[in-house]
Amino acid sequence: MLTAIPITAEDFAPFGEVVELGGEFKTINEGFCRRYSDLATLDIVDGAPGISLFDAEIRSLPYDCGLLERHPLGSQCFIPMRNAEFLVIVAPDAGGRPGAPRAFVAGAGQGVNIGRNVWHGVLCPISGSGLFAVVDRIGPGPNLEEVRLPEPVTVTLAPEG
Repeated sequence: MLTAIPITAEDFAPFGEVVELGGEFKTINEGFCRRYSDLATLDIVDGAPGISLFDAEIRSLPYDCGLLERHPLGSQCFIPMRNAEFLVIVAPDAGGRPGAPRAFVAGAGQGVNIGRNVWHGVLCPISGSGLFAVVDRIGPGPNLEEVRLPEPVTVTLAPEG
């Protein structure tokens, strides 16, 4: 059993970056807009950054995670297009295989940039919309490794409060 906790930049740092409002901004558009720039570091090898749209089905909880994947040639940034909560399941590398997984819940107004070569679960919205903008590597070459877990890991939410 794995309990998903609310995501924070500090807790998620070993796996990537949390993308959310905060920090310095520049006021633009005649003072009606704040621009928060450079919120994630794209890490791309032998390709170019591309923007795609993913339309994922909402998953129910508890969620059984049986597959982890990683992308050796590029980071992946997931940004909800509408209010959504989604599970972010990640694992450190353990000799070319996923180590012990961790689970986070990204809430409304949060996205994640999963680092290059970081093991992670598939896109898993649990409420709201499944529509996401994804910024990742587009190009030739093997950029996907998948590992089926011997036993699925059941993910639940941490109790509120």
